[in-house]
Amino acid sequence: MHRTPQITIRQRRIEYSLQKSLLWSSDSSHTSWRFTRAAARESVAQPAVSAQIRRLEAQLGEPLFHRDQRAVRLTAAGAALLPHARAALAAADRGRNTIASLRGLLQGRLEVGVAGPVDHRFAEALGDFHRAHPVVEIALSQRQNEPLLEAVARGEVDVAIVGIGAQPVPSGVRTRVVATEPLVLAVRNGDPLSRRKTVTLAELRERAMITLVPGSGLRTVLDHACREAGFTPQITAETSDLASLVELAVEGIGVAVLPRSATDGADVTVLRLTRPRLRRRTALAWNEAATSPAGRALLALADERFDSAPHA
Repeated sequence: MHRTPQITIRQRRIEYSLQKSLLWSSDSSHTSWRFTRAAARESVAQPAVSAQIRRLEAQLGEPLFHRDQRAVRLTAAGAALLPHARAALAAADRGRNTIASLRGLLQGRLEVGVAGPVDHRFAEALGDFHRAHPVVEIALSQRQNEPLLEAVARGEVDVAIVGIGAQPVPSGVRTRVVATEPLVLAVRNGDPLSRRKTVTLAELRERAMITLVPGSGLRTVLDHACREAGFTPQITAETSDLASLVELAVEGIGVAVLPRSATDGADVTVLRLTRPRLRRRTALAWNEAATSPAGRALLALADERFDSAPHA
């Protein structure tokens, strides 16, 4: 009688190690990745890893790595498989951490993303979390607003600080506003507008403007507001951080729409924006279905720091 071979725990461990090896090989700092190094990293014998990779390649009908005498690199097929391996590992980690949380133990890794400066209250919530759960590794990364929201939607980031405005939030992502601030116009001292207190957005139609790069929350708000006002802004310079934006405004490279707090102490003239009144809203973002137990614990602590209701 034919018996179906049973998949052993050892085989599952090898498959898990293969998935982790695929993820490690995607790191640009390890372009000369070797099977032996990956095997040692995962405490699995190198022949077992190599054999499992060959079996997987045979099943898929495509090579996953370019091999030479010194190193191996991902093929196009390997790169295509990579996000699925990442998703499988993330699901396995969430499952393991969820079971641990039932015993009252939080462990694993908390993925946190920020788009722009970290609100001091969020920093305090992170500090509260670290003191309450010191064994959880906190990984903090900075990205542009739209890619960060997409990472939250994919379940790659547990909790993020993002800017929300006119752009739709990806499906499955929840947000909670933690800070609201008016946007103002910063101009160089001596600029013709510097003698005024207020300005409308429409009056900036012919002015050279400097702003953040596409994908940032501030840029999205500005682009949407200009479209609503019936014009395309004349962008002469883009930067990825507010401090550089202020410095460019000081030198008169262009006028800048930015949060009021960013101009504190800067040698610029600040005008209130009217018609429309623009605001920057900073929010916590998370994926209800994918956030880890550690992420949910951070959100609970954030509830104690921020007094805002969630938005679907």
